[in-house]
Amino acid sequence: MKNLLNSAFLQMVLGRLIGAYMWFVGATTRWDIVNGEVASALRANGGPVVLCFWHGRIMLAHTAWIRLGDTRATSILISQSREGNIISYAARTVGVGVIRGSKEKAGKPKGAFEAMRAMMRHLKSGGAICITPDGPKGPRMRAEMGPIQLARLSGAPLVAMAWSKNHSKVFNSWDRFVLSPPFGRGAFVFSLPMFVPRNADDGEMEAARVTLENEMIRITQDADARVGAAPIEPAGVAAPQPALTEAPFP
Repeated sequence: MKNLLNSAFLQMVLGRLIGAYMWFVGATTRWDIVNGEVASALRANGGPVVLCFWHGRIMLAHTAWIRLGDTRATSILISQSREGNIISYAARTVGVGVIRGSKEKAGKPKGAFEAMRAMMRHLKSGGAICITPDGPKGPRMRAEMGPIQLARLSGAPLVAMAWSKNHSKVFNSWDRFVLSPPFGRGAFVFSLPMFVPRNADDGEMEAARVTLENEMIRITQDADARVGAAPIEPAGVAAPQPALTEAPFP
């Protein structure tokens, strides 16, 4: 199977099929959108935004932004790997652009610097960037510093979003990947926008990372509760903080 997946042609075919399935499931689901006005206001403003969702919820994340009617260019950060090639084709099939890169592995560069530059250019043009803060390899539902650094450098707000859907299958993978069937009902939940000051020091950066992580855990569990799905716990033990009542950073 691994040898077969090394074929660029099969990666393309599989990615296109997955993308078509993603589109079909998203289009046939009855969605309840929570805090959609927050994201709608950012869309109406026309400025850049960094959208964050967990790696295990990548399947239908594209649908949320489309449902809000955002026609701005949206791109997702995807790792330079065989699996990333497949996901890239799937993303393009549902109308999402792709930026490739991730942090180095075993001393080998994986395009992180080039990806950061590409994301900065995209944000400066008023686009939206999608990031899975626990990707590409986890730990599950634990945010890394990448989105915080991007928000600080670009000045773009961070918005966490989560989705859940009834009758979904949760795999026993590191990210507890959620595979959903067509039809049924689902829920999207958005957070309030979070801003990271350009002059943020290390302590403020870590505080922003923890705030983002806790808020992503909270809204993901909220989305699960709204459709009656069993909650997925993050790796390790850390209880999410109370819901945000206002944007945490000036």
